[in-house]
Formats: sequence, structure tokens, C-alpha cells
Amino acid sequence: MKTIVAQRPGKLSEVLTQREITRSQPLGEGQIDVRMTASTVNPSDAVTVSGAYASRTEFPFVPGFEGVGVIERVGPGVPANAIGERVLPIGSAGNWQEIKRTAHSWCVPVPDDIPDTLACFAYINPLTALLMVQRCCTGDTRHVAVTTATSTIAGHLAELLVEQGIRPVGLTRGVSGRRATRPEKWVDVLSTSQPTWPQRLRQRSSTGDFDVIFDSVGGDQARSLMRLLRPGGVLVHFGLLSGRPIPAECFDRSEGRRVEMFRLRDIVHACPRAQLPALFEPVLGHLRNGLLHTRIAQEVGLGALPTVLRRDKDLGRGKLLITYDR
Repeated sequence: MKTIVAQRPGKLSEVLTQREITRSQPLGEGQIDVRMTASTVNPSDAVTVSGAYASRTEFPFVPGFEGVGVIERVGPGVPANAIGERVLPIGSAGNWQEIKRTAHSWCVPVPDDIPDTLACFAYINPLTALLMVQRCCTGDTRHVAVTTATSTIAGHLAELLVEQGIRPVGLTRGVSGRRATRPEKWVDVLSTSQPTWPQRLRQRSSTGDFDVIFDSVGGDQARSLMRLLRPGGVLVHFGLLSGRPIPAECFDRSEGRRVEMFRLRDIVHACPRAQLPALFEPVLGHLRNGLLHTRIAQEVGLGALPTVLRRDKDLGRGKLLITYDR
């Protein structure tokens, strides 16, 4: 079968190769083979391949944390009627291959009315956005800011917040007010490249401060964000695009302000396997109703993925849709 492999730690654009491999081992207890039908590239793939999680990543490594496929074979202990079921095989990487072997308990069924082009994006960004809003935005939440407003996940956050009657303010490291995902959902989008951005952000709140700030940047910017929180407010940290951690003083809980470290992996791996479908049910419902959709910038066959990532390092707005030969 065709497989995309990271030979060593490094950038996705530099370390990926295609391999043809043959799997001869029989399926173990509770295992299945999923023939992949669609997947995508997520920042978690780039972070893992970079070597950031060296203690739990062994190279050569098959990336791909998101995707959808059809159960093709089942091992002992798996009902035979599972064959033919469309599923999201989560819980591990390895989706960048034609057939992924995994535990049946890690598979989330996909309803027939949700196409592969939506289902393959249903995991990391939508589920992260949904759980963060559910857990951190209460009925008293009124003023919310979101960093990296041009990202897909920021667009998801804005959609979910508007559903609760909250229009957030966005921050971006780019040009102020431009290229925000779902622009109609935002009060405004400000650029942090302008020195006065903290004052301008404060002016976008009727109270002069914020209840919740969702941050995927980290680094020194977090100091300014913490000062923009009301007493008792929370900075929800879910990414590290700056490559630098949040300064230690941000964790001193001054006036009850706190940092909430959100890690989807921890939540998913702590969830009992039998409850995973229920965890995903609200996401699938939103997809069915036209929310949490992901813009596709380019469609690429699995075998062409290394070439595309070397050539097109900036896809602009949207995600890659990886397709597989049937």
C-alpha cells in the first residue's frame, strides 16, 4: 500500500517521502483495517514531525491525525457487521496511508449524510473549538477576544460564540481588519504589529476588559493579554505559534486571572472509548447544519503530498484535502 513517511524529525516540506509497503501481520484482538478515503494536514502533524514530542514519536513516522475511511477488515473481537462502516480513526497518527490499522474502539462512526469532504475535518479544529467554548464561556461571558483570527479554528470559535450571542474581537499578526475567517462574525480584527493594539483592543470592550481570551500564540504577547482580562478572567491557551512559552508571571493568578491550558489530546485520551461518539455528536450536528465547515484550498492525491508541501508552503486561506485512489 502507498504510505507517506517522515524519515526523520524536521519540516514537513523537507522530510516526507512516499513508500510502498506490504503488511503481513494478522489483525490482533480488537483491531481493524480502515481504507482511508480522505484526510488533511493539521498543525499537529507539523509539530509532531518537527520532533517536539520526541518521547512519544518514533521515526520513520507516518503522520496524519485527521481523516475518514471505511472499515475493510476486522480482527478477533470486532463484530463482522462493522465492515463497511465509515469512521473517523482518531487517537493516533497514521492517516497518511491507504490503509490504517487501529483499534476499533478508537473509531467514531460517521453518519451517511456527512460527506468525506466535511468528515475528514471534523476532529481537531471543530472539536477543540466546541469544547473550549463549552468549558470556558458561561452564561455570564460577554466580552471575548481570539488571537490568530485568520485561522480556521478562530473562524470556528467565532461561529460558536455568535451562536451564544457573543461577537468576539480578533487579533492577527497580519494587516488589521483583513482576511479574518468569517469576517461578519467579528466586532473588529486588530493587528498586533501596531504598538497600540492593547489600547485599541480594550476600546472594543464596553467594560474595557475581557472575560475570556482564546490564545494560540503564546510568548511575550501573553503578558499584554493577561492585563486585558477582567479580575477572574481566563486566558485559554491552546497553541504555541510563536514557538515561545507563556511567561511564568502569567500564572500568578493576580486578581483571580488565570491561564487555562487546553490540550485536546488529554481530553480525548481520558474519555472512555465507548463515549467517544457522544463527544463528537455536537460537532457532527453542527456540520450537518452548516457550521464548523472548513474551506478547502487545494485537493491533492496522497502520492503527490510530499511534492505539494515542498512547492506550496503557504496555501493561504484553507486546508489541503488529501484524496486516495479507490
